[in-house]
Amino acid sequence: PPGYPAAWPVLDVLTNWPSDDPDPRPSIYQGLCVFDHETEYEKAKNYREAEVPFVVRDDAEVLRTAERWNTEGYMRRLLGPVPHRTEYSPDNHFMYWMSPNANKKKGKKNRNNKNPRKVPIRQPEGWTPPTKMIRMPYDEWLAHANVTDDMLGPDNPHWYYRLIGCGEMGKCDRDSSEYLFDEVTIFQPRQNNLYMVEPERQKGIHCRFGMKGVTAENHFDGSRNFIAIFGGERRYILSHPNQCQSLALFPKGHPSARHSAVDWSDPDLDEFPQFRDARVNEVVMQAGDVLYLPTNWFHFIVSLELNFQCNSRSGISMEYMKPINECGF
Repeated sequence: PPGYPAAWPVLDVLTNWPSDDPDPRPSIYQGLCVFDHETEYEKAKNYREAEVPFVVRDDAEVLRTAERWNTEGYMRRLLGPVPHRTEYSPDNHFMYWMSPNANKKKGKKNRNNKNPRKVPIRQPEGWTPPTKMIRMPYDEWLAHANVTDDMLGPDNPHWYYRLIGCGEMGKCDRDSSEYLFDEVTIFQPRQNNLYMVEPERQKGIHCRFGMKGVTAENHFDGSRNFIAIFGGERRYILSHPNQCQSLALFPKGHPSARHSAVDWSDPDLDEFPQFRDARVNEVVMQAGDVLYLPTNWFHFIVSLELNFQCNSRSGISMEYMKPINECGF
């Protein structure tokens, strides 16, 4: 429909529910449609074809995975003692970053790159990585994550756990978790799958396990994305790509390019006055929910409790390239 999804001033949304507070609110600024998988499947397909965000709920295939993953002891048996990627932050804020040394590692590949839009990563003066990359087994992560609220404040350390099933990408991660294709069957790259727009262009399955209070800073991804919750709850704050200028992104070449430079828990409106003009909507996702994010849509994520989330990408749509290009990307 015209004007979908509805959006509101970001400061109103953050005043009603500050991002550092994971406790639920009686009312939120929800702008997305939520479709029942059994009775509103065709509506969901139409919204996907229109390249707009929406949520699908009560898909039996999703619920079966959620039931398994929340069975006591199942995840311990599934993951075993293998260490996996884990991000550590001294507080609850997590922002993706690429090491400036990645330019040196790519070496010859970078020198021969004929794409003029590629920009080398440069380390700004005074910049330090916002998180530390480590590896640990699931049980160790769970010991950090499954703690009482007095140990979960925004100024306390947080850990963000990650699994990757590489699939057709090949060996994309040490100790890759190819069993995810058997566990998260909705993301198998097959035709006539609501969650795979272009299955031949699937980019693996990526799972992130969040502890309560973890916030993933606002950013956009350059491909279609379906995101499923298999345990716990997450809050997603979404922005249309045409909000790019107001979100004050780190530019191309910055280690955290594509991410908002604004601290959403305490916005500095003197440094980023344009942020007051940004418009957003939000949705709380529960176990069994699946969110569709079209190419280049912005999202800011808050873990409301310990949770399991997996996503998969399949191709790129061109509908939202113009505002992102005008924003310098």
